[in-house]
Amino acid sequence: MLYCEKGGEQLVLTEEDLRRALTETLQRLGKKRKVLALPPDITRYHSHAGILTCFARDFYGPALTDIMPALGTHAPMTAGELNTMFPGIPHSLFREHRWRSSLTTLGEVPASYVSMVSEGRLNYSWPAQVNRLLTDGGFDLILSLGQVVPHEVVGMANHSKNIFVGTGGSEGIHKSHFLGAVYGMERIMGRTDTPVRAVLDYAREHFAGHLPILYVLTVVSPDWQGKPAVRGLFIGDGRECFEKAAVLARRVNLTMVEKPLKKCVVYLNPQEFRSTWLGNKAVYRTRMAMADGGELIVLAPGIKEFGEDRQIDTLIRRYGYRGTPAVLEAVQQNADLGANLSAAAHLIHGSSEGRFSITCAPGKLSRKEIEAAGFQWADVKKLQRLYTPEKRQTGWNSVNGEEFFFVSNPALGLWAHESRFKQGGSGRDGARAGGA
Repeated sequence: MLYCEKGGEQLVLTEEDLRRALTETLQRLGKKRKVLALPPDITRYHSHAGILTCFARDFYGPALTDIMPALGTHAPMTAGELNTMFPGIPHSLFREHRWRSSLTTLGEVPASYVSMVSEGRLNYSWPAQVNRLLTDGGFDLILSLGQVVPHEVVGMANHSKNIFVGTGGSEGIHKSHFLGAVYGMERIMGRTDTPVRAVLDYAREHFAGHLPILYVLTVVSPDWQGKPAVRGLFIGDGRECFEKAAVLARRVNLTMVEKPLKKCVVYLNPQEFRSTWLGNKAVYRTRMAMADGGELIVLAPGIKEFGEDRQIDTLIRRYGYRGTPAVLEAVQQNADLGANLSAAAHLIHGSSEGRFSITCAPGKLSRKEIEAAGFQWADVKKLQRLYTPEKRQTGWNSVNGEEFFFVSNPALGLWAHESRFKQGGSGRDGARAGGA
């Protein structure tokens, strides 16, 4: 059922608008005895899921007993991050998701189905894993909150992904990420219907019907000042809320550039991006816009590591961002990478596939570390002085007579050129043209 549908390309929903819409929906559901909230972590701060979680607590009071950020593979949130994203909520309500433990398997998506949706590329089954808190906590409502935005693994983020990946386990995360990578990122990003989404939907429909999940989905894009604005709020217990959010997200988050980018500069806010695991959105979200032989420069003052997880950090350092053929060969020849397919998928996604150069200017990784991982290195302080990211808005800019395309936050969109945004699914509908 669709409980709330508010959205528009020029619409700006205020915090009071969000509170009112959420409150009206929760009132329609009736009294609840025990509620669990599943918001994203600080890396999705601009989703406004944090403030929506606060509104849910205001509504339910002590009935909202548990809040578990859907970390997936990400590092746990710090006390400071909790205060920033969920102001006023006691830390005692928060639970930490551990993606390598604390799990239950709801069912198994058959290998024949995975083979069908992957067009024969893979032939393994997929475990529908979730944190056991969802099944054993005795909740009569589970609020799954987050932003629908183009995503490199699933096409459009959120909905059932927040459940089976955000609170999922290592095998499910590894296999779903690898499925997306081998199918092809260019065929997936910005599209509603993809192989990974099909697997997640299968799991939701066949194994998760007993879970009382309500999806609270936002669509966010920059306003005229470059600040995140909520363009849509969609709430429901089925797939319709996701589909409607995805349509709007394509219209406001997908920008078709008029010409391939010879030079692109991407800024990674240090409060959001601390690893290349997160920061390589700079690559994912611009790869389809880059010209052959172009240059991508990533200003990453907060980057201090490669992986959010120690084991994955080690694998990224060991194998590097060297393109699909090298990664697939490494998967076949090395048991450590073969057992961590999400890391392999990340290495594929984070490569230019040899089409353009990637220069990373990190705050806390050395030149030796960056170059060993397959990127070029640059001094972040020098480039920040040159490009002054805090003074720029997304779009075409110039420095010393040289034109470049600037992206102020890759998490808020997807940039592509028509020649590389291959047709498929429903992904082409409503794409914006231009550079803002």
